[in-house]
Amino acid sequence: MSIISLVQLYLSNHLTIVEYNARLELKKIHFDNIYNESVTFEDYQTKESVVVVYTGEGKGKTSAGIGLMARALGNRWNVAFIQFIKYWGVGEHVFIRDIQPLFKDQLHFYKGGKGFYQAPNDLSLPQITPEQHKQAAEETFRDALECATSGKYQLVICDEINNAVHDGLLSEKHIKELIKKRAPGTSLCLTGRNFPKDILPLVDIATDMTKIKHHFDNKYLANKGIDF
Repeated sequence: MSIISLVQLYLSNHLTIVEYNARLELKKIHFDNIYNESVTFEDYQTKESVVVVYTGEGKGKTSAGIGLMARALGNRWNVAFIQFIKYWGVGEHVFIRDIQPLFKDQLHFYKGGKGFYQAPNDLSLPQITPEQHKQAAEETFRDALECATSGKYQLVICDEINNAVHDGLLSEKHIKELIKKRAPGTSLCLTGRNFPKDILPLVDIATDMTKIKHHFDNKYLANKGIDF
């Protein structure tokens, strides 16, 4: 069989990207119609945007934020994923790098951390000073604020921002500023341990990841592909 025949056979059995997107959009419209017809809450209202918090001692906060990113991108939203604290390479960085050419300007990624604050050198950049940690957090916050107030993004995820506040690299005023100044149609996702309880009234959805069991407590290290 010639190469041309093989290409023709392939095209006859596979959708083009344009055809796939068109079918996906039709399925989404069909689902929306079914949802609107079958699920009725007469006394309920819809918010233009929400503030979501993933906090707590248990595993899964960043993972939940990445899942939210995937759901938003699947709905054709513009998403900004902004990461505090972490400087080392992790799986989500590779994943975002690989999908950015597909989503282009629809997905913004910024990594501004210098490692865990006041941690051993293997968990933080060597010879990093408290002032440099704070400067990095403030620069990362400026990027987050710009994205949240621009009106360009339907979702802005601030991964580990709660840790930055708890460590004193940022203040609670920074989180309040993000929430209050964000564009009307921009939802926020704030992850990390120790979310300030007095800010909870400004939040729409808050989930506390409760640790039931973790093998780290038995001196087992984090697993690649699961924890990072």
